Amino acid sequence: MVSKGLTKMESIMAATKTAAECCGISEITGTLEVSKSADLIILQGDPLKDIRVLQEKSLIKTVMKEGAVCVSRP
Repeated sequence: MVSKGLTKMESIMAATKTAAECCGISEITGTLEVSKSADLIILQGDPLKDIRVLQEKSLIKTVMKEGAVCVSRP
């Protein structure tokens, strides 16, 4: 999405908030808010500085799905 003209933040929001809205599930996921499902990733790096950190598996340190840790890497 960045290569097609979106900013890094716009790309992240398109893949999360906007995608949840399009799928009709924004009341349960898509943003981090009280009462929503806690789906998130913790990265080693800042995707707003270098969006490619989202493509490098070794830089994805933690993955949480519905509040539970699914992946944990040192």
